[in-house]
Amino acid sequence: MRAVNWPPPLAIAAPRIGQARPLGPNGRLSAIDKHAVHGPLWLDALGLRGDEQADRRVHGGVDKALHYFPAEHYRSLAAEDPGLRLAVGDFGENLSGLGLLEQDVCLGDVFALGPCRVQLSQGRQPCWKLNVRFARPDMARRVQDSGRVGWYFRVLQPGWLQAGDVLQLLARPWPDSQLARVLHALNQANVAADERRAVAALPGVPPRWRERLLAQAAHGHREDAARLDAPAGPHDAP
Repeated sequence: MRAVNWPPPLAIAAPRIGQARPLGPNGRLSAIDKHAVHGPLWLDALGLRGDEQADRRVHGGVDKALHYFPAEHYRSLAAEDPGLRLAVGDFGENLSGLGLLEQDVCLGDVFALGPCRVQLSQGRQPCWKLNVRFARPDMARRVQDSGRVGWYFRVLQPGWLQAGDVLQLLARPWPDSQLARVLHALNQANVAADERRAVAALPGVPPRWRERLLAQAAHGHREDAARLDAPAGPHDAP
């Protein structure tokens, strides 16, 4: 496959990995605290070697092998809340870079990532762990409402990944399945039922998202409070 002209290629920062550890006073496990590795890291269908997920029911797997979070979002979030002290990596992403946002990508996009090939599978759904990490009880909701969530890649071709490798779009099979549009229909309250049904019919929409969109079209928008609100107990949860 040949590279296409838009979006332009970008160089990634050092890939990041983390291990599951207790997070916050409740002690629930999380691997959101990820650290940059400047030497080569092996990337395969399940993600970066050495990277863990605390709850494999909702994190990891072939469709969530690699999380990308645009570095631009750190600036905008800090501008909105000057009390936040933010640095690249704080959102638990594996990859970050400048020049690619949710409105620039589509479900199904195939990218060269250094020697690897990856495909955009879905957007991130923020959870309560952001509330705990940033000591903001509404952080997950704020991020979700803003649409600044990043996305996941599945891995089509494994290889060694390192800082400075270039992320370059190779193919866009579903140009109507813009990620920003899908996220807006899924997460915002003031979306017409016809738009939710239209988005549900787009190629590449994950089955669970399609079911949720159709349910919202029929019954109205409902927040996923269990995912967005900070937990009260010590056991692990989505």
